[in-house]
Amino acid sequence: MQKQKKIPLRMCLGCQEMKPKKELIRVVKNQAGEISIDFKGKKPGRGAYICNNIECFRKARKGKKFEKAFSQAIDDQIYQQIEEELETQDE
Repeated sequence: MQKQKKIPLRMCLGCQEMKPKKELIRVVKNQAGEISIDFKGKKPGRGAYICNNIECFRKARKGKKFEKAFSQAIDDQIYQQIEEELETQDE
């Protein structure tokens, strides 16, 4: 009998649903405090996850979920950059 592999789950900051890690996009804060999007999930640093859905991102932004996850204020320019990357990812 083959052992079933455990699938890591993470919670989306927007919709608050637990989903498989591979279905989510990781937003990461590195040691220097820079925040960026991590499509591969390999960058070092503190990660927060959102669905590959612009609505989930907007919900998380409105509820200041990223600020809470990273314990710091986030510049609007970073939000714009993440939103643009998500929109181009959907195409």
